[in-house]
Amino acid sequence: MALAPLLLPLLLAQAAAPPTTVDPEDLSVPDPETGKIEGRRRPGYQTDLPDAVRQDNPGAVRAPPPEAFPTDQIPVPDRWRIMTSLCPAKGGDQSIFAVFGAMREVCHSPLDPYHQNTLKGDRPLREGHRPGFLKGEDWFLSLNLTSDTVIEPRSFPIPVGVQTTERTNSVDVFGKNSSLVLSQTFIAGAALIKGSTTFKPPEIEYRLTLAFNTNYVDVPEKRVLSVLPSKPSRRFDQFVGVQEAFIDYHLRNTSDRYDFDSVRVGIQPFQADFRGFLFNDDQLGVRLFGNRDNNRFQYNLAAFWRLEKDTNSGLNSVVHSPRKDFVLLANLYRQDFVIPGLTSQVTVVYNRNRERGGIEVDTNGFPVRPALLGDLRGRNYDVVYLGYNADGRIGRINLTASTYAALGHVSNNFMTSRPAKIRAGFAAAELSYDRSWMRFRLSGLYASGDKHPYDNTQTGFDAISENPVFAGADTSYWIRQTIPFAGGGRAISVNGRNGILNSLRSSKEQGQSNFNNPGTVLAGVGADFDLTPELRVSGNANHLWFDSTAMIQALRNEGSIPKSIGWDLSASSIWRPKATQNLIFRLSAAALLPGAGFKDLFADYGRHKAFYSVLANAVVNF
Repeated sequence: MALAPLLLPLLLAQAAAPPTTVDPEDLSVPDPETGKIEGRRRPGYQTDLPDAVRQDNPGAVRAPPPEAFPTDQIPVPDRWRIMTSLCPAKGGDQSIFAVFGAMREVCHSPLDPYHQNTLKGDRPLREGHRPGFLKGEDWFLSLNLTSDTVIEPRSFPIPVGVQTTERTNSVDVFGKNSSLVLSQTFIAGAALIKGSTTFKPPEIEYRLTLAFNTNYVDVPEKRVLSVLPSKPSRRFDQFVGVQEAFIDYHLRNTSDRYDFDSVRVGIQPFQADFRGFLFNDDQLGVRLFGNRDNNRFQYNLAAFWRLEKDTNSGLNSVVHSPRKDFVLLANLYRQDFVIPGLTSQVTVVYNRNRERGGIEVDTNGFPVRPALLGDLRGRNYDVVYLGYNADGRIGRINLTASTYAALGHVSNNFMTSRPAKIRAGFAAAELSYDRSWMRFRLSGLYASGDKHPYDNTQTGFDAISENPVFAGADTSYWIRQTIPFAGGGRAISVNGRNGILNSLRSSKEQGQSNFNNPGTVLAGVGADFDLTPELRVSGNANHLWFDSTAMIQALRNEGSIPKSIGWDLSASSIWRPKATQNLIFRLSAAALLPGAGFKDLFADYGRHKAFYSVLANAVVNF
C-alpha cells in the first residue's frame, strides 16, 4: 500500500501520452493484415498454394463425397487390389521385398492356399482373364482339390461260402474274420460365383465337383466280394462319380440386411437335420431356400430324385437312370427358440418309393431290390417323417436333439405278403459340457423296432439315407462296419456302413427302407481333449441293444435271442499340423465286445472274443 502514491503519477502520465505509431518502413514489424514479416516464413504457413493435383485414371471408381461418410472412415473400393497391385511381376524386380518387407504377406504364389489367392475366390477375376459369357463385375473362381486316403484293417463275422471256400476243410458256419480295405479318393471341384459374398448371398453360382475313387479289398472267404464263387477273395475297383453339378440363383433380397430367397437346381448336398440322422446325401434336386428377420429364420423347400449309387465306392452314378424314389422336404429353423442360445427346427419329409416292379442287381452280382427277405417280393411305400430337432446350448450345457415319427403304408409286408401301415419313432440326444480344453459327452438314441412281424403294422424305424455324426461317428465300430445278417437273409446286413440303425437292408445306398427291423438302442459317454490347437484326442464308450428281437427270431427261426449287442469302445486322434483344414491326419481304433445277442447271432465257437476296426485317414485339401 505504501507504493501506491509513487505509482499513481507514472500511470497518469502514461495515459496522457500520445499513441505510438508504426513506421511502415520498419521491416521488423509484422503486417497487420497478413501477419507476415518480410523475409521470414511462419512454420507451416504458405500464402501461394501449389496447383491442384488432378488424377487421370480411366475406369477408376469415383469416391463418394466426403460428407457422405464420417470424417474418420473413408471407404476404399477394390480393397483386394490395393496391395497386390504393388507385387512385382514374375521375373521382375524382386528388390521391392527388401524395401517393403510387409509386401511378403500379400505377394504369394497361386499355389499357396493359405493366403489371398485368386484361385480360391479371395480376389475377383480380372477383366480379360475370364470367359466371355461371364457378364458384369465381381466374378470369383474357387477351385478345390482334395485327396482322401483310407487304410482300414478290420474284422467282422464272415460266413463261409455256400458253394466253396477259400480254405480247404473249412466247414464251419463262420470263417476267418480279418480283412483289409485300401481306398483313395481324389475330389476336384470348381465354382464360378458372382457377387460380394462377404456380406450378402451370391447373385449366381455355377458349381461342378467330380470324385474319382480307387479301392482294394482283401477278405478271407469266397462270395463276400462277388456272387460268383469262381471270383477271388480280393478286388480292385475304380469309379468316377458326379457329386455336385448345380446352378444357384439369387432371386431377391427381402431386407436391407440381405435376408434373401434363392433357388438351387442340380446335384447338390443336403442334410435334413443337424446330425444327419434322416437324410444326408448328394442328390439330384430343386431347392428353394432363404432366411428372414436378420437370419433368425431359415427355411428350405426341396424336392429330390434319388440317383443310383456305385456299389463299391458309394459315389453318384449318372450313367444309370435315377431311381423311382422321390423325397419332398420342408423345414424351418428358428434361432433362440425356445430359449436364447438354442436353434429349433421343424421338419416334414415325404418319401415316395415306386420300385416294386423292378429288380436291381449291384455291381458285384448281389440283388439289392427287392431285398432277399421273407417272400422276396417287391414293394412300394409312402412314408411321412415329422420331426423336431434342436441344436445349441442351455447355460453351460451343449445340446443336440432329434425326434421323428414315421407314418405311412407299404404295399407288401414281406412276412405276410399283405399291405401294412408304418408307425415308427426315433429319438436321439447328445449333451456335452466344456471345461477349458476338454469336452465331456453323454449320448442316447432310440429307434423303435417291430415287435410283431406278422401283423399289419410295421413299427421298425428306418431312415432314407443316414450318415450320422453322433456317438463317435465313423470312429465307432458299429457305425463304421457292416455286419452281415448270416442265416436269416441273403445279401442282407444288420446295419449299414456309416449308419447306426439296425435296419436289415440290402444296402444303405441302393436298397429300400425297411420298417420290419429290430430297432436300435444306444447309450454312451465320450470326451474330446484339445491337447494343442493342432491335436485333438477323443474317446467313446457306447453300449448297444436291439429294441426288439422278434423280427430276427422269425427270420432265424429261433425261439429267443437276447437284446444286447455289446460294448463299442473307440479312441481317435486328429492332427492338423497347420491348424487349418488343409492338412488333416486321423488315426482311430475301435473294438466291439460282443453281448449275449451278438454272440447268439454270430456264434464263433469262442475263437474271437472281440472284433476290431482300425482307421488311418489322411486328407489333403487345396
